Amino acid sequence: MSILIGIVGIIITLAIGFVLSNNRKHINYKAIIILMLLEFIVTLIMFKTTVGLKIIEAVSNGVSNVLNYGYEGVNFVTGGLVPEGTSVFFINVLMLIIFTSTLLSLLTYIRVLPLAIKYIGGALAKLTGLSKVVTFNSINSIFFGQSETLLAIKSHLDTMNANKLFIVCTSAMASVSASIMGAYMNMIPAKYVLVAMLLNALSSLIMATLVAPIKQAEDEAINIKDVSTSNSIFGAISAGALDGGKVALIVAAMLVAYVGLLALINGFFTSVFGISFTEIIGYIFAPVAWIMGIPGSEIITAGSVMGTKLAANEFVAMLQFQDLIPKLSEKTIGIVSTFLVSFANFASIGIISGSIQAINGEKADIVAKFGLKMLLTATLASILTATIVGLFV
Repeated sequence: MSILIGIVGIIITLAIGFVLSNNRKHINYKAIIILMLLEFIVTLIMFKTTVGLKIIEAVSNGVSNVLNYGYEGVNFVTGGLVPEGTSVFFINVLMLIIFTSTLLSLLTYIRVLPLAIKYIGGALAKLTGLSKVVTFNSINSIFFGQSETLLAIKSHLDTMNANKLFIVCTSAMASVSASIMGAYMNMIPAKYVLVAMLLNALSSLIMATLVAPIKQAEDEAINIKDVSTSNSIFGAISAGALDGGKVALIVAAMLVAYVGLLALINGFFTSVFGISFTEIIGYIFAPVAWIMGIPGSEIITAGSVMGTKLAANEFVAMLQFQDLIPKLSEKTIGIVSTFLVSFANFASIGIISGSIQAINGEKADIVAKFGLKMLLTATLASILTATIVGLFV
C-alpha cells in the first residue's frame, strides 16, 4: 500500500510543478522522462541489488576512513577537551567541515573534480537535450555550496534569461555541499546522505525545468577555470581550510540561534496553547509525509522534522531527528533522512540572492522576485527524491 501511495505522491509532486509552470508549451518532456528513469534506475541499483548495496557500503566506508584522518587534525587541536565516550557537537561534527572543505578545495585545484563535473554534465546535456550550463551547474551542486556553485558559472550569468537563472538557482538550493557531508553522516545514516546528494541533482533539474522551461540552447563552452581561484596548491589548501572554518562557525552560530529560538517558541506555545510549535508543524506537514509513503502512525513525527527543516535549516532538523531514529521504521528513516539532505529553507533565499548580487547585480532583482517560488520548487525536488527512495526502502 505504501508503494502505491508513494507513486501517487510522485504524480502529485510533478502535477504541482506542472501547475506552477510559467510556459507549459515549452516543457521538455523528453528530459523529464529521461531524468525520472535515471532516478529510478540509480535508486533500484543502489538499494535492491547486491552490487548497489556493496557500492554504497564501499563508498560509505571509504568516506568514513577519509574522515578519520580529518579527526587526527581535530584531536591534535582539541585533544583532552572532550572526555572519552562523550561528544561535543562543535568539536566532533562541525570542526570536521574544515578538513572536508580543504580536501574539496585541493581536488578542485588539481582539476580532478572540475573535469569530472564538466564531462558528466556534458553527457547529461547530450542525453536530455538541456543546456550544458544547466547540467554542469546541477552536477557541480553535488559537491559545492550555493555560492561556490553560482560562482563557477558567473561568466554565463549575463546571457541567462529568467527561466535559466531560476533553474541554476533552484539546483543550488536543492543540493548540499560535499564539504559538510561528513557532518550529516554523523547525524543520519550515511547511505541516505550519499544517495540524496546524487538524486537531488536530477530531481532539481526535473522540477525546475518543469516550472521554468527553457529552449534547447546553442553549444555552450564550459570554462572550468571559473571553479577555482587559487594560484597554488598551498593556496588551495589554505583557502579550503579558511572556508571550512567560516562554515563551521556560521553553522554553530545559526544552531545556537535557531535551537534556542525553537525552544523558546515551543515553551511559549506549550504554556499558552498546551501544544508545542513543533507538534503543530507536524500536523501541518503530516499530509505531505503521508503522500511520500511514510506509515500513518509516524506522519506527525516525520512532518514535525520536515517542517523544522524548512523553517530553520537541515542541521536543526537532523539534530531533532537523530534522537527519533531508534523509534521509527526503516522506511520513515529513509524518506525523512533523504528529504533533509538539501539547503531548501527560507534562509537560503537570502544566501542565493546575496550571491547573485555579489556576482551580477543586474540579475539580483530577478532572483529576489522568484525567491519563494524557488524555495517551493527546491522543496518539491526534495519531496520527489525522498518519495522515490521510499519506494525502494
